[in-house]
Amino acid sequence: MSLRCGAEPRTLAALAVLLVVAVGFAGHHFWSGRPEAVRVPAAEPAGAAGPVALPGAAEPAPPPSPGPVRPAGDRAVVVDVAGKVRKPGIRRLPAGSRVADALEAAGGVRPGTDTTGLNRARVLTDGEQIVVGGPAAPPVSGGGAAGVPGPAARGAAAGPVSLSTATLEQLDGLPGVGPVLAQRILEHRDRQGGFTSVDQLREVNGIGDRRFADIQPLVRP
Repeated sequence: MSLRCGAEPRTLAALAVLLVVAVGFAGHHFWSGRPEAVRVPAAEPAGAAGPVALPGAAEPAPPPSPGPVRPAGDRAVVVDVAGKVRKPGIRRLPAGSRVADALEAAGGVRPGTDTTGLNRARVLTDGEQIVVGGPAAPPVSGGGAAGVPGPAARGAAAGPVSLSTATLEQLDGLPGVGPVLAQRILEHRDRQGGFTSVDQLREVNGIGDRRFADIQPLVRP
């Protein structure tokens, strides 16, 4: 006997089962899709973690240490020892050396030389000339530093320049004579032990007849 609605019992049972399954599926889907609270990790305080060394990274090299500082006493003075010494010429001596040290480096004073006006205890100045047994070089004028002639000292001297005692600067001030030629004259003087006549200037390389004629009236042996 069929029900009043015209559906068979089996059909109604199948529909009921499908309805239960659909309701269960819908409930499961709803439950799994609901939002969940997410826990945020606590932030670490600034500066808590130090720098992380990477494996294999080279450590920074230490700054280079400054080299040894040379004391002022290591500097030297260069002087020209001229006149009546055994080995006249340019001498390089430690800073703070005295005239006596320069004379010893030049082989000593020749026997019989008058050194009354020579102050052996004076401290040497770089670039000066020490004349033994002859007239001293003219004093520096024009406000130049000690041992370095000022502009006025480069001009013609008040009298003839002595070839045996002249400094490099005095020779450089002669007409047609520059620093190179003046140095050649000094070297020739050192080799010969001085000048006995003005004509010996012709033996210096670079002094021809015309240049000798210009220099001759301004110099003496």
